[in-house]
Amino acid sequence: MIEKIEGFEISRNQLSQRIIDIRIDDETIKKLIFPFNKFDLTAIEYKPFTRFTIARSLDDLSKNKLSILLNKIVRDRNTGCFIISPKNFQKKLDENFYIKLSTAISHLIGKPNHDSMSGKYYAKFYIKHEDASDSYLRKAYKNMDLHTDGTYVNEITDWLMMTKLEEKNVEGGETVMLHLDDWEHCKELFNNPIGKQNFIWGSPKSKNVDYKVEHPVFFADEKGRPKISYIDQFPEPKNMEQGNFLQNLSDGLEESNNKVITKLSPGSTIVANNYFWLHGRKPFKENEKLSRGLIRIRGSFN
Repeated sequence: MIEKIEGFEISRNQLSQRIIDIRIDDETIKKLIFPFNKFDLTAIEYKPFTRFTIARSLDDLSKNKLSILLNKIVRDRNTGCFIISPKNFQKKLDENFYIKLSTAISHLIGKPNHDSMSGKYYAKFYIKHEDASDSYLRKAYKNMDLHTDGTYVNEITDWLMMTKLEEKNVEGGETVMLHLDDWEHCKELFNNPIGKQNFIWGSPKSKNVDYKVEHPVFFADEKGRPKISYIDQFPEPKNMEQGNFLQNLSDGLEESNNKVITKLSPGSTIVANNYFWLHGRKPFKENEKLSRGLIRIRGSFN
């Protein structure tokens, strides 16, 4: 049963019943402009309490029902993912509005982690035709394999948010999602004891994290259901067994027939539980003028 909230249109995603679509009505967007303009972006970045202030402004417009719904969705094993955006993408809204909207949404769910790559609670970056970075994140013409975030940091990363600010001259680059309970090879690999061994996880220089962590690929929730913390680029296998396990894991994920492949429109924000949803991206079609602007926020429930 889909809940009704005045000022928001809520429905099941056409591609997956696990994903909830939330569209913000034009009138609600108009009502957000004044409280959002009360703080410039510098204040939002330097004064953490202002982030909760704009989050409250958003929630108040729903009579405090939105925060309840968002938390219910992202914590629920049966869903765990929502896509929220203005009902009609408005180019007249500037980039700062979408940063503030993303900030408000994230602070209704929990507390964002410090993003070492950007030095802020969020990271803004662009994917271009040419890139000299050391991460698949900005490699436009490479497939970004399914993974979770926060594998190489000490912080708890319960959820992940990505907002599409804009895109120009883009073909391809679709978002790819996979829920663990829909993955054909999950039971087999979750029950493999190697997946519960500690793996070493590092990161490239661009991440600005100067330590390594150890944790398993798989662990269980309070009901014994599988959770995962994995990305293909960062584990450092200790031996042949771990290396082969990771290869089988990678192959099994990429070969899945149950991936959800969707093209998000500019202004859209996707939020997913980071422990039972994996995400990735299809390659873009080559174009020298290609540009996609994104915001990333990730954090914990507490």
